[in-house]
Amino acid sequence: MALVIGLTGSIASGKSTVSLMFDDLHIPVIDADKISREVVKPGEKAYREIVDVFGTGILQEDKSLDRKKLGAIIFTNEQKREQLNRIVHPAVRESILFQRDSFVNAGEKCVVLDIPLLFESKLTHFVDKTIVVYVNEATQLERLMERDGSHEVEAKQRIQSQLPVKEKAKLADAVINNNGTKHESFRQLEEILKHWGIL
Repeated sequence: MALVIGLTGSIASGKSTVSLMFDDLHIPVIDADKISREVVKPGEKAYREIVDVFGTGILQEDKSLDRKKLGAIIFTNEQKREQLNRIVHPAVRESILFQRDSFVNAGEKCVVLDIPLLFESKLTHFVDKTIVVYVNEATQLERLMERDGSHEVEAKQRIQSQLPVKEKAKLADAVINNNGTKHESFRQLEEILKHWGIL
């Protein structure tokens, strides 16, 4: 029976870095962020619903979503954020479950669901075990500002729109402390997977 692992963290905690480590270990990863971009492409059902709700002002010239414009709306307006989530999340979940079951049926020993809002969206029933990628708040803020070129106020807003990473760490079956080097994080991941009988 395959072990399904839910991988999560907070914005700029280094979850994507850890996600790539599973690739190195030849363990398939289903990336909810990638799926959420696919389900809102022009022509998809979720795309049409978003345009109906938010109007054509959030589109770029090529008719694809202007993620920055949409982000500016939803990061400051909780009601709008909930509206968007009600459109996107069901489509993403459907795709995640389809891919997960395909890997399980193909006989994979382990499958990873990389879901940023695993706890917030109450999706832990999709997985058997959870890993949280943890960083302290100062490192998280610094990395986010550096990564997106954002101002401190904007970066803090984005961090505060999610459950604090230390709260997520309390809910997880295992935690990778990602304040150090990539090598240190990889060692921690190997230990967890050995402990769970995957490696």
